[in-house]
This record gives sequence, structure tokens and C-alpha cells, in this order.
Amino acid sequence: MNIAYFTHSLSSCWNHGNAHFLRGVLDELIARGHDARAFEPEGAWSRANLLEDHGEAGLAAFEEAYPRLSPQLYHADADLAELVEHAELVIVHEWNEPELIARLGALRKRGAPFRLLFHDTHHRAVSAPEEMRAYDLSGYDGVLAFGETLAEVYRGWGWGDDVHVWHEAADLRRFHPPAQEGHREGLVWIGNWGDGERSAELEEFLLRPAQTVGLPLDIYGVRYPGPALETLARFGARYHGWAPNARAPEIFSRHIATVHVPRRFYADRLPGIPTIRVFEALACGIPLLCAPWDDAEGLFRPGTDYLIARDGAQMSAHLEALSLDPAMRADLAANGFETIRTRHTCAHRVDELLALLDRPAIAPSLTKETA
Repeated sequence: MNIAYFTHSLSSCWNHGNAHFLRGVLDELIARGHDARAFEPEGAWSRANLLEDHGEAGLAAFEEAYPRLSPQLYHADADLAELVEHAELVIVHEWNEPELIARLGALRKRGAPFRLLFHDTHHRAVSAPEEMRAYDLSGYDGVLAFGETLAEVYRGWGWGDDVHVWHEAADLRRFHPPAQEGHREGLVWIGNWGDGERSAELEEFLLRPAQTVGLPLDIYGVRYPGPALETLARFGARYHGWAPNARAPEIFSRHIATVHVPRRFYADRLPGIPTIRVFEALACGIPLLCAPWDDAEGLFRPGTDYLIARDGAQMSAHLEALSLDPAMRADLAANGFETIRTRHTCAHRVDELLALLDRPAIAPSLTKETA
């Protein structure tokens, strides 16, 4: 099958978590013999920031880890019909310009033979619905939503059976437990500070518990403003800046545990949607502890695959127990990896996508609301 995916960026994971999942899915499709290509706009914000911070060397980890992937950069005024001339399936990520999304929809409405799907992996449908409603999706055959609660939003906008839940997942070719265990020490957190969506939660569930238990804490990520860096220093955390996602397995392998602190929109208004880091951490065989979130879709086995802390005090207790009990750490790591291996790999998601495409194609409906 000839598949075209329009992404914000495939080459850069600088504050761009969707790149993690997309790399694994496209690589899996190619490994199965499909012609899967990614198109990313020239000057994309994520890639531009990566190049500004690290130069061309910042792209090296992606290129080395994914030799089968070579995204095509395109101009804003590119001939889209030419880019997708042979495509049987076109998927467009929500972090694209409204004009691009509308132009691809117009091609489909004019009779282009490909199936056209919109892929949403963000909380803007509930945090900024006016932005999403500005997208013209009237030419699209369906929506891929990365969780059931997000899919429900699109159903409320008139998509009905044409919205499909397509969770993120781990790329087990690269994210897996270390072949040989080495020395592990302290706690690690890989994530971006962002826009203050979870500042208080990070202090309660990550920074203070690590300090209370006396565990060294290493932090990797971007968009940490001055006050955030001062907070990290106050709690004794070691900040390392950006790390290529391809290096995450190596980073996880040096630490005894990691923590998931969901952004407020995912904890409160889109329950049941974990971030890509949950899948990747469990895939890498590192014990995971979570701030409160509701696994509303039963993706995992809370208490077996990972531990939930209802507050900072319980997080401190979990961390202390883990630090003193290697067998407990080994059990959590094995359980979490088993759930990923059997349910949540990029290979599973490719199977789901191909099964979805077996359904009869439905022509775009002009009665659907825009986004």
C-alpha cells in the first residue's frame, strides 16, 4: 500500500511527542513492504528549534536509529496533488496549518482516490475547541483519535462511526529492556516543562518526593524557563536539557524508576489517555510510578504494571519501597513490559490501521462539522 503521512516533523522530536509514535509506525509499515512516506513542512517549529539548539548534529540520533525513514520537506505552496499522486491512504496530523488540511480535503472532495484521515493526538479539542473547529475537515473520510474520550468529542461534532480510537504505542525494535542489566541509580524524568500545565504536580509528585527519599533525580526535556530551572535547583535535581528520543532506552537503563505526571487536561478532561512516555517507559523495563490518572479504557493493570500515588506522601512511600526492594522493581518492570509486548506495540497499531482500512470507503460528507 502507498501511504502518505503529513506530520509537523518526523526528523525532530524537540517538544514533539507524536514523532515518537509516528517513527515506529512508519518503520513498521516499511518493514512489512508498504511504501510509507512522511511529509513535513520546511521551517517546522520543532525542527527549527532543534537546529537552533543543536545544529545538524541534533538530527543524527534519528537518522542513525531509523535508516529506513527519510522525510520529505515541502514548501507551503507545494503541489499537493503531485505529492500524493500515487497514495492510497493519506493521514494528516492535527499539528499542521489549517490551509494544508483544507487543501488536502479539497483534493479528496474533487474525487482523489485515496482514503483521507485526520489524526488528533492532543488536548486542543477540549482546551481550545475554537482552534480545532477552524479546521475544514469536510473532505475527510474519518478521524483517528488517540483515546476514547477524545473520540467522544468528535462524535459530538457529527463524526459518528467515522471516528476511530488509535492509541499511541511503543516501538519495540528500539524501546525494550536492556540486553544486559547494568548499574542503576536514582530517578529519571523525561519530559517538557511546557506552559505551566503541571508545574504544581511536578513539584508534588516528582521533585519533593525524590528529595524526601534522598534519590538523585535526573531531568531531560525542553522549554524550562528561568523560574522552572530555579525550582529544579532548589530541589537538587540535575537538569540535562534535550535528549533525542532514540536515546531514551539508554537513559532509562541507568535509573531505578521513572514517574508519569500527566498534564491537567489528560488527568481531568480527557481521562484514559496516557502519554507516549508511559508506553515507552514500560517497554524499556523501568519501574513506573504515576501521579493520579484514570486508566478508563483498561489499557494497563494499575498496581501491577505500575504504581499509582494518590498524593506526594504516597509517592515518597512508593519511591522508598522501590529503592529498598530489587525484587519489587523487577516484578514491576517485567509486568509492564509484558503488557506492552502483548497489547501496545507499533506493530499492534499497524494491524489496527490496516484492519480499519478493510472497511468499505465512505465518501466525505458535507454535513459533518469542521473539526
